[in-house]
Amino acid sequence: MKGHLSRQIILGTLCKLLLNIGRRFVYPFAPALSRGLDVPLTAITSIIATTQITSLVGLFSGPLADRTGYRFMMQAGLATLAMGMLLCGLAPVYWVVFLGLVLASFGKILFDPALQAFIGKNVPYSKRARAIGTIEISWAGSTLMGIPLLGLVIEYAGLGSSFYIIALLGFVGWVAIGKVFPADKPEKVSRRGAKQLFHSLIQLFKIRPAAGMLAFGFWISLANDNLFVVYGAWFEHDFNISLVSLGFSTVAIGVAELLGEFSTAAFSDRLGLKRSIIIGLVLAITAYLLLPIIGTSLPLAMVAMFFVFFSFEYTMVTSFSLSTELLPEARATMMAGFYAAAGLGRMVGVLIGGVLWRTGGIEGVVWVSAALTVMGLVSLLWGLKGWKPA
Repeated sequence: MKGHLSRQIILGTLCKLLLNIGRRFVYPFAPALSRGLDVPLTAITSIIATTQITSLVGLFSGPLADRTGYRFMMQAGLATLAMGMLLCGLAPVYWVVFLGLVLASFGKILFDPALQAFIGKNVPYSKRARAIGTIEISWAGSTLMGIPLLGLVIEYAGLGSSFYIIALLGFVGWVAIGKVFPADKPEKVSRRGAKQLFHSLIQLFKIRPAAGMLAFGFWISLANDNLFVVYGAWFEHDFNISLVSLGFSTVAIGVAELLGEFSTAAFSDRLGLKRSIIIGLVLAITAYLLLPIIGTSLPLAMVAMFFVFFSFEYTMVTSFSLSTELLPEARATMMAGFYAAAGLGRMVGVLIGGVLWRTGGIEGVVWVSAALTVMGLVSLLWGLKGWKPA
């Protein structure tokens, strides 16, 4: 890759890491937020649920990015993150923090499709997975590096300091994006009227490759969160696991995600993106089905979970790479649509996972997850039948 493009990818990865930290830190630090704001824990989980819902609103951020330009939307995402976190720091009361964290979550919704589309436009398809896999390392990095560092800040400097630090880094990222990424070209984006926003969204469902990929993202995300939401309960019920061991299992999942992202960067371009996704899906289906068979002890259960999340992350990140080529004239729209479909799948997965756990145990959960992943495979094959990159 050219030197300037490499710098853009590195900066984009760092900014995406910051946005991921801003989105994910509420999960492990929910008790600290609860104590700091003097509200029950359920009040914090309400914030988490609301930030998940914002992924559906983000469906409109893609067409807007295609219309206004990618650099503008990336800067808007970082500015939104900074403003939301600054609001939390300045007025640490529940409803203000609620508003600030939801506002900050919009930053990721604005930033991610624009960055993915920028890479889709500027990186050849034959090297696309290498670039996408690199920036997606930021997802695992937020769990393995960013959140532990933020935990140290909260421990020694207080909760408010964490908000100010993220806000400051968001502003630094805003400045850096303006200096490193090329300016958007108004003469191109100005031709797109308001109707183009809705026209682009309609194309997601009218064009078969795009529609197939949306369905694929929905099914596999539903399958994964269906398991993710109950695996802690499974570990506690079957293995009497301690909180320390449960925390270690989360690190193991983070490592699995990291290796999945590295594998996408290293192998998916060589194997071919469609073939790589199919391989990943087959591995995921197998991992789901073998989970209750292999997971007869805590170490073996952790190994089985590792392979579930490795195969899922490899599949998902590779699918990002392919999705950037499905609608070349509306790349950000396609990516925003994919994120929205996956977000909807995650929400449904969270809702049904607990029910399946209570009625069918871990076997019922993983059988349904395997079946849903098969639906994802069918959707992928249907959507990409006869499709070739331009």
